[in-house]
Amino acid sequence: MLFRTDPSIWLKDLFIQTGLSYSLSTFLSALTLITGVLILSWLANLVTKAIILKIVHRIVKRTTSTWDDIFLEQKVFTRLSHFAPALVIWTMAGWALKPYPVWLIVVHRLTYIYMVMVGTIVMISFIEAWHTIYNTLPISKHRHIKGYVQLVKIFVFLVAILIIVSVVFRKDITSILAGLGAMAAVLILVFKDTLLGLVASIQLSANKMLGVGDWITIPAREIDGTVMDITLNTVKVQNFDKTIITIPTYSLVNESFQNWKGMEESGVRRIRRAIFIDMRSIRFLDEPLIKKFSEYPVLKEYIESCRDKQPDAGTPFFNHSKLTNLGLFRYYAEAYLKQHPNIESKETVIVRHRDPVGNGLPLQVYVFTKNNQMVPYENIQSDIFEHILAIIGEFGLKVYQQPTGDDFLKMSKLLKED
Repeated sequence: MLFRTDPSIWLKDLFIQTGLSYSLSTFLSALTLITGVLILSWLANLVTKAIILKIVHRIVKRTTSTWDDIFLEQKVFTRLSHFAPALVIWTMAGWALKPYPVWLIVVHRLTYIYMVMVGTIVMISFIEAWHTIYNTLPISKHRHIKGYVQLVKIFVFLVAILIIVSVVFRKDITSILAGLGAMAAVLILVFKDTLLGLVASIQLSANKMLGVGDWITIPAREIDGTVMDITLNTVKVQNFDKTIITIPTYSLVNESFQNWKGMEESGVRRIRRAIFIDMRSIRFLDEPLIKKFSEYPVLKEYIESCRDKQPDAGTPFFNHSKLTNLGLFRYYAEAYLKQHPNIESKETVIVRHRDPVGNGLPLQVYVFTKNNQMVPYENIQSDIFEHILAIIGEFGLKVYQQPTGDDFLKMSKLLKED
């Protein structure tokens, strides 16, 4: 009967009957019960975990949804089993430590703190599971919520810390919060980056300014690559040279950056590149050149249409029908680009010259390729300019090129011969 009501008394009497002193019997009975409680708590954890896994696995196998699989992977259910040993210790500590009330209070507080920590871990796993589920949805490609998830985690941690502090120092949570309110200025200073990151994350997500997988460029920070991760405080970008750069989230709101997502979604990519024409090679078409290019139907039609625009005024200064070799070449280049299989003719196709500079007259190609992937795009661009550089001499035009060492060597040889 005594064993049923109070095991500590029964064990203590048992040790006294063996001839041990009262104090030693009390200590040994408490030690025996503590050992038993620890063993029972360990067994409770194993049994509870095994039961939970068995039941959960059966349910997961029977369902077609993948959501429960995610909860299982995040160990939401298995981590609940850690409550079992805490409940055993909380319930049975009164028997084991009845002769030591101070230690009983300490064990109860430690057990309470342990349960708060377990509850926090379970909550974090639960939040991570829902975040993983969200990432499987189509909307996650356009709206990232990792910053919000991190904010919720921080809130859970703060609540857990407040509860633990209130238990350790025997203070009410409201009084602790009042003390934190008095330290608001210090807290704002400590969590400045977190608060700025929170505001920036909301702006980036609400305005759809940035997402994981976007290609962004920030020349000032030497960033040119793909966004790998967006967190509450930082954005991680992998450059195309495989280096990884981490920048504060709020800097993307304070500074300007270029997002290439629109280009990737459109399926086309712009070429805007120029070569420099030696302006001394630009001239009116003479008869030999007219006769030469009139052999080609496309150019012949263009030459004749230009010559029929306006009667000859008797002098080239007032003759609008006189063609230049550069004008004919621009028409040829545009016709070549419009029929190119890798150029999108529905977009802008133009060959134009910009303001003259010291290196000559910039002749710019402005078109869009049908393939916006890096390697095909670069190959298409190279093929186009290789053709332009190879054919431009047929029009009597020269590409400006700065003198090289060979040019100076030839010049010195000529001077020596003279």
